[in-house]
Amino acid sequence: MSLTAHIPSHRKPRRSASKVALRAGVAGGVLSTIGVAGAAGPANAEPVTATIEMPTITADLANTVAVSAEATQQVAHAYDLQAQQDEAAAKAAKAAKKDKAEAERKAEAEAKRKAEEAAKKKAAQEAAEKAAAEERASRSSERTTLSASASVGSSSSSASSPVATGSAAAVVAFARAQVGDAYVMGSTGPNSWDCSGLVQAAFRQAGIDLPRVSGAQSSLGTSVSVDSLQPGDILYWGSRSNSYHVAVYVGDGKYVGAQNPSTGVVERSLSYDMPTGAVRVL
Repeated sequence: MSLTAHIPSHRKPRRSASKVALRAGVAGGVLSTIGVAGAAGPANAEPVTATIEMPTITADLANTVAVSAEATQQVAHAYDLQAQQDEAAAKAAKAAKKDKAEAERKAEAEAKRKAEEAAKKKAAQEAAEKAAAEERASRSSERTTLSASASVGSSSSSASSPVATGSAAAVVAFARAQVGDAYVMGSTGPNSWDCSGLVQAAFRQAGIDLPRVSGAQSSLGTSVSVDSLQPGDILYWGSRSNSYHVAVYVGDGKYVGAQNPSTGVVERSLSYDMPTGAVRVL
């Protein structure tokens, strides 16, 4: 009689191949143990009739094993993800440190450039101010010299060539001292003029207050012919009392006037731009 004849059947519904294989392995091991024991016992031993309960792998145990394996995988995945995040954070920190250093270097270079530009501008401004001061001093000296020359000339006038004397000499000297100044519409000095502003300032040196505009200036005094001019006469262009330009006659067929923005204050011959007429207020 077979040793397994009295082992009760524990058949259950069909399970997966892995569970069946596992069960078969356990049963085979038990049967082998029983077979060996039977072979080693006495020949007249009674047949084994005890029922042996086989261990059963339940669905709960299988689920527990599966859940444990899944949990292990999740933990491993979490460690891997944390490692990736740590590496990314380290790279980001390194890049940020590099960017900060570069930004600081650029800021320092920009600050240095601006400081150099400011120093250059300051030096240029100081040089310009020095040049302007020297120019003003030179003009002041020139005006003093011209005034002295006019005074000397008034004492040695000749009948053949009228020379500015007295108040006329002061007017002429002042007008000539402004030659080279800029022309600026509406300006009355000291370094830029328009035509009537220059004439008004020149006659102020002789103690005479003229109107501000050229039309009013040309309406004053006595009208004189261009052929009989004397130093200090006011020349005008246009019509008397409605002139558009004025200048000061300085003698020797010349005049001084603030011409236009391109020429500034100049001394020119009458033939350069013959005036319409003249008036004498001295």
